[in-house]
Amino acid sequence: MDFMILSMTGFGKAVSTFKGYSFEAEIKSLNNRYLEITLKLPTILQSKEYEIRELLKNMIRRGKIYISISVKPEENENETFFLNETKLKELLSVFGMMKKNYGINGDIALEHVISFRDIFTPELDDLDEEHFEHLKNVLTESVEQLNLMREAEGRALAADLSGRIGLIEEQLNETEKDYSGKVKDYFAELKERVIDIIGNNNINPERIEYEIAMLADKSDITEECVRLRSHLNFFLDTLQNEKEAGKKLNFICQEMHREANTLASKSLSTEAVHRSVVIRDEIERIREQVQNIE
Repeated sequence: MDFMILSMTGFGKAVSTFKGYSFEAEIKSLNNRYLEITLKLPTILQSKEYEIRELLKNMIRRGKIYISISVKPEENENETFFLNETKLKELLSVFGMMKKNYGINGDIALEHVISFRDIFTPELDDLDEEHFEHLKNVLTESVEQLNLMREAEGRALAADLSGRIGLIEEQLNETEKDYSGKVKDYFAELKERVIDIIGNNNINPERIEYEIAMLADKSDITEECVRLRSHLNFFLDTLQNEKEAGKKLNFICQEMHREANTLASKSLSTEAVHRSVVIRDEIERIREQVQNIE
């Protein structure tokens, strides 16, 4: 059975070099009711934040998305060593402030300074359009990697959900069999109890039959079984044929839970009560799983 759904959790990464620059994009997604994007960008890309967000919105619909993008000069063994004196001065200034304001003792040693790699990274000017277009390709590739993981998790989720739907259907079939086998005996027993209670009083037997028939109608589970089975089929159909199915599946779960509660209230035997508990438990597990579907 083929499924189209996507999990909302995953990870993707893409790395590339282009005309003297190295580009890297990492993306992580978690389940969330809406689309929420958190960006970690270098200074050189701050002016491009809106365009990057719009690009992501066109590729991802739901989830809490964390993006980290880096742009650095491409490493070249033939280039001379670079020291970013501006960043070094800022770092030494921070060290001095910490010693003065917080009473930190000790001297600043070379090993303390060289652990901060930013002081060996040159400042970059604004990225031109050609480089930015390449960056967008890298970002797109990272989303594609993310989606590969989300598709794999989606298939695993769908297989699990499909199995749980099958289990509910089995319990529903048994409930129907149990009801059809016990309902006549149940209402025959009910009739005898009513007659015993009223004794030989002059009550019209037809009236008794009518009242018992009304009770029988209120206890009939046919409609609930038909509706629940319809919801189960609709759930599977949505699972197979819709890619962004999370919200719809959640709504179907609510409808299934409503019918399951009614079935439980009409149970005529201990076995039926136990089956209704299993059905509602499986629906709740399905509902929890659905929260992670886009």
